[in-house]
Amino acid sequence: MAERTVGAVLRARARSRGDHPLLVCDTERLSYADAERCSAELASELIALGAGKGTHVGVLFPNGPAFVVATLAAARTGATVIPISTMATTPEMREQLVHADVEILLAAGSYRAHDYRRRLAEVGELPLLRHVLIDSEPTRPVDAERVAGLEADVDPSDVLAIIYTSGSTSAPKGVVHTHAGLLEHQVVLNEIRGLTADDKLFSNSPFFWIGGFAFSLLATLLAGATLVCSNAVEPGDTLDLLEAEKPTMTNGFVAGIAALARHPSLAARDLSSLRRGNLYPIMAPEVRPADPELRHTMLGMTEAGSVILADPDESDQPEHRRGSFGRPVPGFEVKVVDPDTGRPVAGGEIGELCARGPFMMERYYKRSREQCFDPDDWFHTGDLVRTDPDGFFYFVGRRGAMIKTAGANVAPAEVERAIAKVTGAVAHVIGLPDAERGEVVAAVVALADGDTFDEAAVRERLREELSAFKIPRRFAALPSAQIPVMSSGKIDLKRLSEVFDA
Repeated sequence: MAERTVGAVLRARARSRGDHPLLVCDTERLSYADAERCSAELASELIALGAGKGTHVGVLFPNGPAFVVATLAAARTGATVIPISTMATTPEMREQLVHADVEILLAAGSYRAHDYRRRLAEVGELPLLRHVLIDSEPTRPVDAERVAGLEADVDPSDVLAIIYTSGSTSAPKGVVHTHAGLLEHQVVLNEIRGLTADDKLFSNSPFFWIGGFAFSLLATLLAGATLVCSNAVEPGDTLDLLEAEKPTMTNGFVAGIAALARHPSLAARDLSSLRRGNLYPIMAPEVRPADPELRHTMLGMTEAGSVILADPDESDQPEHRRGSFGRPVPGFEVKVVDPDTGRPVAGGEIGELCARGPFMMERYYKRSREQCFDPDDWFHTGDLVRTDPDGFFYFVGRRGAMIKTAGANVAPAEVERAIAKVTGAVAHVIGLPDAERGEVVAAVVALADGDTFDEAAVRERLREELSAFKIPRRFAALPSAQIPVMSSGKIDLKRLSEVFDA
């Protein structure tokens, strides 16, 4: 790939596709030429504030042009981009700003119910934070010579971003990625999923996480395509946007489009342009799979710079391949090992996924490579998987989430899939302490409005799907809105267990 830094990619796309939209977000549009011009203006402002190679620039914006321009501007100066979650509480925000050594912060004043001016005031003094620019427009003329000079000094091996994990089971960690690592990875992934300059990608992944930052934004920039996103509160407004813009591909969180899928106008909408991707509930019936479990899904992680397991085949798979996560993406070497001994396991046996290769993170911020990788440079993901004779991978669960009941291991993800199959409802499966069995399997079932839960009937149907020891001994059914979640949007497992204390 000729362009191996973000600045070089942006300049090339602005020359070849200047008037083409890079981003459409509700009523806002940003062409490639706009992105180049606006980011040069902001880069000049950052340079005047002392930004340059290695400066840590925080970016706190919802999906939209402001996030894109801020990220491009910082990257062009050689600064390190630190995306900040728009869902972060005041303590979480302070923790990340301090841990990431943010020196300059570019931020929105507010977003929906979040008042960032107030939260930043509550954060108090930070040791390294020198400048905070909230909703500010550049005030200085473009210093094209200085921008070009700093941009030319950016090397593909320089750090592009420190992306923080969502912290579902532990404190968030800052994952260090270089320009070349993230960009070259997305080139490979674009080939696998067929994202080209003719496409419009609709994504609901937040830009501050790796799926939005790399697999959506950087991938679109590299392809010369258009990224479509929406921050609309009313689902009908987002459906209006999709009808008007006619995206061809989707990517993101299926749970995040539940309101679109339930909207009474969906059946009358013309969404026939959506032909590929994983947001099946809003796709036209003729391309929507009858059973999504028979389509390959993908496994991604922040440490791998987005997707690590995938497959280009988007057709229905045979029954024996149900739940496949595809095969390793080119550029990754993987192995499956016994998590206790580190020895490779036989095909079909459950083990921990390990990976290495040029697209892996450099390290966690403030940790050495020796603390992040084993002596042979393998990263131990913590994901438990198995493989089939054809080399396809199947996600079983997280290593720390396995439930040990009466000496047997139970993967929560397997039980959750079985409950979803027999009820159509989302379930969250956890282990509860038990004096006799060590742990017992418990499930909290999320009910849609008006739904009821027949525990006896569900147990009976689960006997056809699961071994007896895997069937939850305890059930609780709650309205979806009452399922406890963290600020990251992930389930709060600690509070979830408290449901059974009531």
